[in-house]
Amino acid sequence: MTIRLVLAGCGNMGYAMLSGWLKSGKLHPSAVFVVEPNADLRNRAAALGCGTAADAGDIPADAVPDLVVIAVKPQVIRDVTAAYKRFGDGRTTFVSIAAGTPAATFEAILGSRAPVVRCMPNTPAAIGKGMMVVFSNKLVSNETKRFVADLLSASGEVATIDDEGLMDAVTAVSGSGPAYIFHFIEALTVAAEKAGLPTATAKLLAMQTVYGAAALAAESGEEPGVLRQQVTSPNGTTAAALGVLMGEDRLTNLLTQAVEAARLRSIELGK
Repeated sequence: MTIRLVLAGCGNMGYAMLSGWLKSGKLHPSAVFVVEPNADLRNRAAALGCGTAADAGDIPADAVPDLVVIAVKPQVIRDVTAAYKRFGDGRTTFVSIAAGTPAATFEAILGSRAPVVRCMPNTPAAIGKGMMVVFSNKLVSNETKRFVADLLSASGEVATIDDEGLMDAVTAVSGSGPAYIFHFIEALTVAAEKAGLPTATAKLLAMQTVYGAAALAAESGEEPGVLRQQVTSPNGTTAAALGVLMGEDRLTNLLTQAVEAARLRSIELGK
């Protein structure tokens, strides 16, 4: 089978996305070639049935993939991308999941004819519950946009933006966002323990409460504010707690500051 996709980097996110593509049947293992210098990471990709190599120079000489997915850290993105310049003639579309790296960076390395898609995924993609946001430069065809969106849908929800400048905000909200939720679970667990609950029970209550509330918000069709009001009886226990969290917009202001800090750091990484 012809190589349709080259995956450059098979760390946690690359492997999660690869697993989703194969499990969903969107790609056959023989249509994917993985380039990963780390032997352990390369071997787990090989165990899925994909062709593998430690270096981009070992990709079959006659390969003209539909996509090259760059799944490496922003700090090495330029060096890694340069190894794929031979695919920059316009026949191959490049998809990057690196935070803070603009499409112009790839165009400068690959040439002015290279179609480029920027994608910001997040870690829940590992279980098919991710949030992927994409931006495409003007050279990406509508057919390729649909193909990329279909691939990404194996890992969760997919949204599209037309203004690349918003990608830093996307990174700050959904890219970094899972860490905010994980910390909320940690904080709620500590609060539960301080209220007298055993550690195991505190962890279960915090975890399941966040999970169940998120699932209800996603599936009920109601606005989160409406769901909040449904839980909140006048002068009840929830109202007392929300008085702390919502008084002077404490939580909203704190999250706004956090998102802005992440957005500014994403801009710095892009430079």
